[in-house]
Amino acid sequence: MNTDQNTNLAELKQLCQQFRDERNWEQYHNPKDLAAALSIEAGELLEHFLWQDNEKIAQRLNQDAKFREQVGDELADVIIYCLQLAIRADYDVTSIIAAKMGKNALKYPVEKAKDSAKKYDEL
Repeated sequence: MNTDQNTNLAELKQLCQQFRDERNWEQYHNPKDLAAALSIEAGELLEHFLWQDNEKIAQRLNQDAKFREQVGDELADVIIYCLQLAIRADYDVTSIIAAKMGKNALKYPVEKAKDSAKKYDEL
């Protein structure tokens, strides 16, 4: 069974590409439509948490197997579309995440941002 501990990002991208290619869907995978699909799937993920407080959500994630599976399915859809967009637009996911984390570190220095939920321009 594939897990985070034994699967790398290149393998996940390959899995997404293979699924797409077997169905001849690359023709539909333009950046605009992939970004739209990503947004839609993110909305579907968010819908599972609507009108529930954080305690109830945590409880359901820990105790309700069906809820946990539904959330996992939507989370997977979001990640899949992120990977499909990265594939289509030829982004190296590791590189862009590392670069963005570097930018975030400058915007949110530990000494100012620790224990704060303020936006960078309010620190």
